[in-house]
Order: sequence, then C-alpha cells, then structure tokens
Amino acid sequence: MKLQRKNRLRALSLGAIAVSGALALTACGSDDTSSGDGGKETNANANIKCDDAKGQLAASGSSAQKNAIDAWRKVYTTNCKDVQLNYNPTGSGAGITAFLQGQTAFAGSDSALKPEEIEKSKKVCKSSQAIDLPMVGGPIAIGYNVPGVDKLTLDAATLADIFNDKIKTWDDKAIEKLNPGVKLPSTKVQAFHRSDESGTTDNFTKYLKGAAPKAWPYEPGKSWEPKGGQSANGSSGVASQVKQTAGAISYFELSYAGEGVKTVDLKTEAKEPVKATVDNASKAISEAKVVGKGKDLALELNYKPTAEGAYPITLVTYEVVCEKGNKADTLAATKSFLTYIASEDGQTVLKDNDYAPIPAEIITKVRSTVAGLS
Repeated sequence: MKLQRKNRLRALSLGAIAVSGALALTACGSDDTSSGDGGKETNANANIKCDDAKGQLAASGSSAQKNAIDAWRKVYTTNCKDVQLNYNPTGSGAGITAFLQGQTAFAGSDSALKPEEIEKSKKVCKSSQAIDLPMVGGPIAIGYNVPGVDKLTLDAATLADIFNDKIKTWDDKAIEKLNPGVKLPSTKVQAFHRSDESGTTDNFTKYLKGAAPKAWPYEPGKSWEPKGGQSANGSSGVASQVKQTAGAISYFELSYAGEGVKTVDLKTEAKEPVKATVDNASKAISEAKVVGKGKDLALELNYKPTAEGAYPITLVTYEVVCEKGNKADTLAATKSFLTYIASEDGQTVLKDNDYAPIPAEIITKVRSTVAGLS
C-alpha cells in the first residue's frame, strides 16, 4: 500500500507542475519562475480558509524549503484560486534583503534574523518589526559520490578537515579509521560549498564549530569563509555537483538528495552512527529552545545531541514576516497561506516530502502568532 501511494503521489505531482508554473509570477526582478512542484497529492477538500485572500503574493529566500513550498503551493492554490503565489529560492541572505527592501510579503530563512536586521525591519513594518516563524524542519544531509563506496561514516572533526581542505583523498587514514572494512579509493576529494549566502551554510558551520571547535577555526555564518574547495549556487546546485562529480561531497537539505545521491552516516556520542532521516532530525529539533523575544519565535538548536538516533545537523526554516504593518493588499493572502502551512494538514505535507514537522509545542505558538498578524 505504501509503495502504491508513493507511485500515485509521483504521478500526480508531475501533473501539478503545469498548474504551479501557470500560477508562478516573477518576483524581485528575477526571471526564475521554476517550481518543480512535487510531493503530497493535491487535496481539493483541504481545510484552508481563503477568507479575502486574492492577488499576487511574492516571497523569496531559502532554497532548502523550496520543495516544501512547492508542495504547499499546489494544495493552497487549488483551494484559494484567487491567489497567485510565487516563491523565488534565491537563498536566505537574498531573501532577507528583498524583504527588508519591501519587495516581498515574507521571506524564507534558515537562520533567525540578526538584531541589526530586526532593527532595519522597522522601516518596512511601520509600527512594528519582523518576526521569525519556524515552519520547516529537516536534516542537512552530507551527500557524497565516492565510486565503489555505498556506505560511509564520518564525524564532525573529519568533516571539518574535509571542508577545510586538509583531507585530500578518500583513502585518508582519518576516513579509514571511521570505516573499517570499507575499501576506500584514492580518488581526490572534491568538496563543494554554497556560493550564495545561505542559512544552510550557517547551520552546517554551526555544527562544525559546536561539535569540532579545534578542527573548525572559523565563525559560523551564511557566507562560506574557508579558502579552497569549489562552489555552486543554491541547494540544487551543490546537490547536482555531487551527483555528477566523482569524489564530490557537499551539504544540502535531505529532499535534494533524491535518487542517485548517497548520504553520510554521522558518528556522534551515541553508540551507533546516525542516518540523515526526517525522524532522526525530529529527535534533535525537539530539543530546540525558543530564544526570540515577544512574538519572535527564533530557536536555539542543539548541534551536539547525545540521544540515540538524534541526527545532529539540522536546520529550521523560518518564514519572516511583519508582526504588524503588513501591506494591505497582501495581508489577507499572507495570513491565509501561513495559517495553512502551520496547520496540521500543512505540517503533514512536510513529512511526505522529506522534511520534519515543527514540534507541537512550538507550532502551536506559531499558529497563535499568525492569527494575530495585522
């Protein structure tokens, strides 16, 4: 039954591509209107309140959540036909910039707003400021392409040395030690990082800094700091490079792994190496703490979980929106869409698309906050 359902979902998602493409509108001066909708089948009877939602709703930012947005949009626009929704996956940094310039109704970011960004948002939000609404969770997978190696275990220190250009070949002693009995080739390591400002990079480097501070001397951030390595734009860009380049390794949201890309198991303080799965990411995200002030729901993630099966490299994508002072012509659509994706139905879509739903105690606060947007 499960296999039949997945096949049915794939078939329906292909048919939805044309629908979402017709509804996509250019945002922020970009001509990128690709959507690639997929995932959970359209539910014409979804419990969505459109209210007075209508017109164009433009947003941009995190490419990590693009596949989730595509799946949500397919359901939402089927129910709320008067809304034309476009999400441009420009990366977290560019998304925040566009939002702070008043070009979009909301932004997607894999990192919470910085204090200076909150201060800048007061110009756009008029009588208020921007807030972080955690909406999408998931593991940051470490994808690799090493010929002849179907299973690979790495730890934080070894990953740090790989991405800091200290480990040059795949038969390095540090990798051999973590993979006894595995025949590792002398293939050159080809480490790819994001070329754009990325919340995925921010979370990945936070993990390296937190779990292997001696091996990773750089401060975490959206921009890649170390020299060396190769780069590509967006999650889809680095995932594509891994798929086509022998010896490649990179980091990206699990939904970008797809067929043909193997992912690393991570050695933690737990007894067994941990696989990058939605359920394992949820175990780690459940330990997150709300550290935002007022209505802001920014989270502090735990990058060194000790529980068995807790995957340590996770991210939470926030929808960044004005608490008050939203533009009148997009307020209804913004509230309607955010209400849907924070709902039980909306969060269920996430797991069907290799993302982790936000824990109940947190998403309940998100729903209450969205209801009060004005």
